[in-house]
Amino acid sequence: MALKATIIKVQLSVSDLDRHLYQNFSLTLAQHPSETEQRLMIRLLAFALNADENLEFTRGLCVDDEPELWSKSPGGEIEKWIELGLPDEKRLKKACGRARKVRLYTYGRGAQDIWWEKNSAKLARLNNLEVFSLPSESTETMATLAQRNMDLQATIQDGQIWLSDADHNLCIEPTGLSH
Repeated sequence: MALKATIIKVQLSVSDLDRHLYQNFSLTLAQHPSETEQRLMIRLLAFALNADENLEFTRGLCVDDEPELWSKSPGGEIEKWIELGLPDEKRLKKACGRARKVRLYTYGRGAQDIWWEKNSAKLARLNNLEVFSLPSESTETMATLAQRNMDLQATIQDGQIWLSDADHNLCIEPTGLSH
């Protein structure tokens, strides 16, 4: 018998001082049986960093031709495509052909630098791609915030994001990777 996804409910309050966005979101996420708490929280972090009224979680892990999150125009065009992890160059090239803007958030202790060294030259040709590295220590600590019901606050300013719940306050600094 196949394992079922775990349903996660999140109340997320985003205060993005850089974009002047102040909004509350009621989110329902499906945590795939193979998805770690770290990856789940990185999906939430990516949502907070890119929050807007059209941003939505996709079927992600279950579907090869969808990102983790996307934002579509009223006409159905993909405005923003958000990937996580260390995808291959072909996947990112395809995403850049389908979406106006593509953002990738890399994570993983020790693997990010090797992946970037191997792929940066090829990715430099993709003008609508932005790549951000998430610090391993921060993403590992974020995993401890994961619960089936979460009430989180995200404050974003000057490239830093403070992620908080009733008991924890964590600063995460994504690093933009240049081509």
